[in-house]
Amino acid sequence: MEINILSFIYLLASVTFIVGLKMLSHPTTARKGNAVAAAGMTIAIFGTIFLYNDQGETLGNYGWIFGGLAIGTILGTLSAKRVKMTAMPEMVSLFNGMGGACAALISIVEFDHLMHLDGMSGLLMVLAGSAAVQGFLLIILLGLIIGSVSFAGSMVAWGKLNGSLRDFSFRGQQAFNIGLLLLILGLATYLIVALPSNALLLFYIIFGLSILYGIFFVFPIGGADMPVVISLLNSFTGVAAACGGFLYDNKVMLTGGILVGAAGTLLTILMCKAMNRSLTNVLIGAFGGNTATASAGPSQGAYKEISLSDAAVVMSYANKVMIVPGYGLAVAQAQHACHELEKILSAKGVEVSYAIHPVAGRMPGHMNVLLAEADVSYEKLLEMEQANEEFSTTDVVLILGANDVVNPAAKSDPASPIYGMPILDVELAKHVIVNKRSMKPGYAGIENDLFFRPKTSMLFGDAKKVLQDLISEVKNS
Repeated sequence: MEINILSFIYLLASVTFIVGLKMLSHPTTARKGNAVAAAGMTIAIFGTIFLYNDQGETLGNYGWIFGGLAIGTILGTLSAKRVKMTAMPEMVSLFNGMGGACAALISIVEFDHLMHLDGMSGLLMVLAGSAAVQGFLLIILLGLIIGSVSFAGSMVAWGKLNGSLRDFSFRGQQAFNIGLLLLILGLATYLIVALPSNALLLFYIIFGLSILYGIFFVFPIGGADMPVVISLLNSFTGVAAACGGFLYDNKVMLTGGILVGAAGTLLTILMCKAMNRSLTNVLIGAFGGNTATASAGPSQGAYKEISLSDAAVVMSYANKVMIVPGYGLAVAQAQHACHELEKILSAKGVEVSYAIHPVAGRMPGHMNVLLAEADVSYEKLLEMEQANEEFSTTDVVLILGANDVVNPAAKSDPASPIYGMPILDVELAKHVIVNKRSMKPGYAGIENDLFFRPKTSMLFGDAKKVLQDLISEVKNS
């Protein structure tokens, strides 16, 4: 009866994962979707702890289990509550890396258990070469390799996003990476087929090489490609978790891993499509890294500035204003001031909306999350295709810290690293006001021709301070 109850709990949890993921597809239900999936996971965890029974043996070790749960819950809650929106991308990478580490640890524990089952010599004589053991080893090694790559890669991405690590590459690095991956796969195949006497040593060599590959896999990838890399590593973690579900014949773990892996893969494809680049090009192109910075051209001419009072007048008497949020808005923690400006302009009869580029910021959906925190209406958030249809009838576009996603070089300069990437067509509006701290290039390190065009005016300063001053000016205009 206990097994039947536990199976029902796993089924219920799997359903909550699917329902929760479905609810995440719309902003108005996303928060509830998270809660539903979290509730399902909680039920599955406690069901496993109290109802698991294998031939009369229960889990035991409740002190260690609940101690780990308590520590993880406290650390996770405090981290999530204290993190700034600017640090959200690196926190996502950190948490994702922890998931990959867990999957790798599961493989390590299960392989050690397998190697000490009835003694190593007995195992070799009785089971070596059997399809059952080979299948079991395949799943263990997949979980180890994918989980280790996800963990190491996520840690490098975390370091690059918080500024503690810089892009690193060397001549022939891609060939080195490919050779390292082939070596890992070759050793894993040998281990599965031959199961040699030094299998345990070979296993840990594969583990170490996988960590090394994860590091060198992410190191050369340019900063502007980080949203794609985060999505890809997230899918890796899901696949590694699914391998753990296979090992334990745990349906809820398998379902959760498959959902994360599939969702991460689809999101990676969508991110690549939004940048008009293939995944291969992302992984070897180093877009936004040191190469891009070095290739940034000289200033393309004179730019003009606009005063706060003039910007306030132009926006107050406009019929339609479009706000383009970028990473600069997140850095300044200016989302609430931005929403306040939107409300004041709307009260004056101005139609205000937001143009959201799919790769704006440092992670998928960064701008959506940022504005949702300030209670901006979801209906005012326009996706790139919809926003591009509106720019030609827009009086004023206010760009807040966005750079590469509004760079016309993506359409006009075949020599540009971002050539072919779909952008927000802000230059179609009557007036373009760009708020930046300085004229330095954006994250991709590429000069932006938009800043020197006749319709464009620069409004320098911290986004939060500028928006607060604009609010005061608009109220008085």
